[in-house]
Amino acid sequence: MGAGWEWRTPRASGACGSVDSATSDPASAGDLEADEVEACTILHVDMDSFFASVEVLDDPSLAGKPVIVGGDGARGVVASCTYEARAFGIHSAMPSVEARRRCPHAVFVSGRYSRYAETSEKLHEVLRRFSPVIEPVALDEAFVDVAGARRVAGPAPVVAKNIRRVVQDELRLMCSVGVARSKLVAKLASRAAKPSASRRGPRPGPGVVVVLPSEELAFLHPLPVRALWGVGPATARRLSDLGVTTVRELAAVPEESLCRSVGAANGRLLAALARGDDRRVVEASREAKSVGHEETFAADLHRHDELHAHLVRMADAVGNRVREARVTARTVTIKVRYGDFTTITRSHTLPSAVDSPRAIATLATALLDAVDVSAGIRLLGVSVSGLAERTAQGWQMSFDDAMSDAIQVPRAAADGDRREREIEAAGAVRHDERRIAWDEVEAAVSAIRSRYGHASIGPAALVGRHGLSVKQRGDTQWGPSEPGPSDS
Repeated sequence: MGAGWEWRTPRASGACGSVDSATSDPASAGDLEADEVEACTILHVDMDSFFASVEVLDDPSLAGKPVIVGGDGARGVVASCTYEARAFGIHSAMPSVEARRRCPHAVFVSGRYSRYAETSEKLHEVLRRFSPVIEPVALDEAFVDVAGARRVAGPAPVVAKNIRRVVQDELRLMCSVGVARSKLVAKLASRAAKPSASRRGPRPGPGVVVVLPSEELAFLHPLPVRALWGVGPATARRLSDLGVTTVRELAAVPEESLCRSVGAANGRLLAALARGDDRRVVEASREAKSVGHEETFAADLHRHDELHAHLVRMADAVGNRVREARVTARTVTIKVRYGDFTTITRSHTLPSAVDSPRAIATLATALLDAVDVSAGIRLLGVSVSGLAERTAQGWQMSFDDAMSDAIQVPRAAADGDRREREIEAAGAVRHDERRIAWDEVEAAVSAIRSRYGHASIGPAALVGRHGLSVKQRGDTQWGPSEPGPSDS
């Protein structure tokens, strides 16, 4: 089966993710069956402290320091942190206030989404050298199916080791890889392969963890039940009421009892996962279901006029992403979160699809104007869904056309009234002229941004004291930094 390579398989012990560090060649290891190795065709590649590691790579002065990527304001959250910061108990999604309390000397970096996306694409280029079947999960992780590439690239554990080497050599970053026959176990195996935290820096982990089919239950059962997909805080509480805290305990609960406790669909899913039964395949192409932006404000906003500029900025960004993806959308949704964390959504589905930033902004503003904001808005978001590939039309369906059920060209009072019919015909012509004019304007804006960048041009409503404030993808994604969002 080829030259020797590092082989690590979990012990059947109670320690979560513990691994055996013995090294052997599977071709000569009598306890490792070749067919079991062949069954392990799914890899989960997970970058180590991705955002924070990119920041350290770009600024070597940060090396060895507790670096936190995220919003440093009162409402910020941690997106990523170095292992030096993790040694203080800091983790992703932790409120930045708590992170700063635990590590007062931490270095906060607001984050650069475009830089992480650029590095993520380089990661995918590396992965495509080993297999064309790649399913991105996030910027820093992806599933890879190497079943069709084994003859060229070798067994999956060999591929995993080679991926780590190429990522380190070419991207100068580290990743951990899990290898298994299912997506669930591969993802959990990559977690077991991770380094561990210390204040002196990361302690190396196995790097690659391979879980053979015969070892799956020994690997899964000691894990906390929260490690499984579909187990969030609410489900974990319900399972705790049943006395379930580990996957082993979950596997012992009758499926009927699970269905009564957490719902039929989730109960059946959890029962299957506890048995190691995950039949999902790696999907090489997954169509996006929605496109959106949301923003948390440094202080609650109480007036519609304060919120409109932020809404237009987000709608403009959403519309541009839709156009760049060459898709259209039928449903526009706004998300509103009050200061007490109560969250509501409002949406409207158009009779025809649009890709116009102006259309999205207009409808989103109408939806927001129907919401009482006097109690104070903490977070605002805009998204579109019902996506479809843009059709080859002379022009994209205009907003006025799409809203024809709400915005009507005045109708003639009587068929016999020739003057009214002339007025109606003239109105229809002006309507078409406005439609074509706006299509040309938005096409020109898209062309300018494509050449000179998104911040080169934008709606006049976004011009403030500091110039044009165009929202970029990832801006304030992890909460506002002090002193808050830019003035519009």
